[in-house]
Amino acid sequence: MALEHAILVSLAERPGTGYEIGRQFERSIGYFWSATHQQIYRTLKKLHDDGLVEFEAVAQDSRPDKKVYTLSPSGRNALREWVSHPAPIPRLRDELSVKLRAAEHGDLDDLLAEITRHRDTHAENLRLYESFAERDAASGGERHGRRLHQHLVLRGGIRTERGFVEWLDEVLDALTAERSREHSPTTAPDEVEVAR
Repeated sequence: MALEHAILVSLAERPGTGYEIGRQFERSIGYFWSATHQQIYRTLKKLHDDGLVEFEAVAQDSRPDKKVYTLSPSGRNALREWVSHPAPIPRLRDELSVKLRAAEHGDLDDLLAEITRHRDTHAENLRLYESFAERDAASGGERHGRRLHQHLVLRGGIRTERGFVEWLDEVLDALTAERSREHSPTTAPDEVEVAR
């Protein structure tokens, strides 16, 4: 997927300025596909040049006109084709997992601190997504169309973050136990002989 597709999805949900699209990325789409405001503006220009979006200039007092973007008919067709096209199966590329494989070559306390940082970040994301789900449930009503689709993506985010938290808890428990074994006093070899 390219940023172009994420912006087309955003505009399919509601027309907006580059700033408004950036805010939507910060509040929702960005949890799954991030972009800076600069990237969004640059991509909007490309989408406009390619005829996939249109804009209406809206006058503002003492400020330059703002551009409110909408999907063009060609943009709707491109979005429809993209949704129908098979998505690649995601492949995990996780630097932390590679570091874990090399744990014996590094400082275990440093690695535990890094794993804790990752765990805390995933736990915070999980709390955030669960708060979104609680607000959605409290709003009541049936889930269909866009609301159902957003709910399903949110459920995927919750399950992903919960999986990371559970796995990182397991890693922390195992490495903490390993560190305890390494730092515990061991029986000297000649004491073993005497005990026999």
